[in-house]
Amino acid sequence: MVRLPYVTALTTLFSYGLLFAFGQLRDFFRRILDAHKPSNLKARCPCPRPCSYLPGPIPALVHGPTPPRGAMLQILLARCSVSRPPFLTVDFVAGRTTKTSKCLNLGSYNYLGFAAADEYCTPRVIESLKKYSASTCSVRVDGGNTKLHTELEELAARFVGKPAAILFGMGYVTNSAIIPALIGKGGLIISDSLNHNSIVNGARGSGATVRVFQHNNPAHLEEVLREQIAGGQPRTHRPWKKIIVIVEGIYSMEGELCKLPEAYTYLDEAHSIGAIGKTGRGVCELLGVDPADVDIMMGTFTKSFGSCGGYIAASKEIIHHLKHTCPAHIYATSMSPPAVQQVISAIKVILGEDGTNRGAKKLAQIRENSNFFRSELQKMGFEVLGDNDSPVMPIMLYNPAKIPAFSRECLRQNVAVVTVAFPATPLLLARARICISASHSREDLIKGLEATYSVVMITIQVIELNFMPIWQVISKVGDLVGIKYFPVEQEKSTAVEKLKKIQ
Repeated sequence: MVRLPYVTALTTLFSYGLLFAFGQLRDFFRRILDAHKPSNLKARCPCPRPCSYLPGPIPALVHGPTPPRGAMLQILLARCSVSRPPFLTVDFVAGRTTKTSKCLNLGSYNYLGFAAADEYCTPRVIESLKKYSASTCSVRVDGGNTKLHTELEELAARFVGKPAAILFGMGYVTNSAIIPALIGKGGLIISDSLNHNSIVNGARGSGATVRVFQHNNPAHLEEVLREQIAGGQPRTHRPWKKIIVIVEGIYSMEGELCKLPEAYTYLDEAHSIGAIGKTGRGVCELLGVDPADVDIMMGTFTKSFGSCGGYIAASKEIIHHLKHTCPAHIYATSMSPPAVQQVISAIKVILGEDGTNRGAKKLAQIRENSNFFRSELQKMGFEVLGDNDSPVMPIMLYNPAKIPAFSRECLRQNVAVVTVAFPATPLLLARARICISASHSREDLIKGLEATYSVVMITIQVIELNFMPIWQVISKVGDLVGIKYFPVEQEKSTAVEKLKKIQ
């Protein structure tokens, strides 16, 4: 629950109003000055900075002036080999420039570090590329089905505890194409108010009636259910043909775990599968819910497993129905075989079927890193959303001027973060979203705490920051931008203070 102070709300609204008024004045004078000139409008990139959704904790950002036709983001993957450590380096090119800076990546969904070269996964992916090629160039129902696809469906179903599963080549489509295949006119979808856009589009495209309940509020969900069941369909008041309640395991913009209702039927585990739970089986394992009580379980392979695509796990009858009715399965090209092999290998590592305990160590590492990082940010005075064990940590920014300021200062100090604002979030609730990975070693985080609680800086002067620890960067940028809305918890010993006492 976001506690937005009145002063912050007023200043934020004033800032947006000022931006709106300035934009209107600029357009007004532009129309006057350019009334007799030919139109020469050029495309503009809406992104004010290079941003990272790519795997690996250390990307390299290449930045420079915007080219004439707008900044064009070019992503150049660095050379990968099995012998390299799991720190994938990527180059971000925004404009015509040769300037490059290596940054600590706090923006990607590479929760378990599998997106980089892995000693178990990478050789098997390379072998599958040689054996099956890069693409099947066909749909599953024609010539696009391989042994790998069948193996992954069986493995995914076993991993989440369901009888059967079906694969899709894109995580977004897994929601937007599946929901219309499950429910249609005469049905009722009850959706959490903060569900992902893929769920929203799938619900709209289904033709079913959609009702929204307050975020993570089971009491309001029960109220909506009672009201809709009693009232029935609009105008006719006939009983609903089908009712589906849709929630997410971890809400991507909030970092919060869902509160599973008893009437729940559809669980989106895009961010939770593989990242939380003792054995990585997601929110059901973490909350002690039997997967048999969940009718449909959705997840993606793009985050914890370092690949692409998504899955639906459910009963054999539901999966059989989807394979014969879902357009995304019937008409879309099947997943790339090397991508399928990557997921298979990653799941086997998590399950310990590679003969090691690396999977268990990764799960323990991301859990410890997430809770440690969140706790220290809160002690510094940041307003951090989300629950413990969640690797997604939104830091509230609120004011529109602080959105680019926070991002650019972090970039200047070699830290890549993702800032999010309206329309992805409510107008007043802009934030920076931090994503923690198991590849961020605990030793690196502790080392970064050594200078966290330095003297509060009003301005940042010329300092050598190429190798400044992440905690010092976040703390200094927070002081500079002014986003520490809560007082620093002086009574609690931070990791820095503990280190100083030991020394």
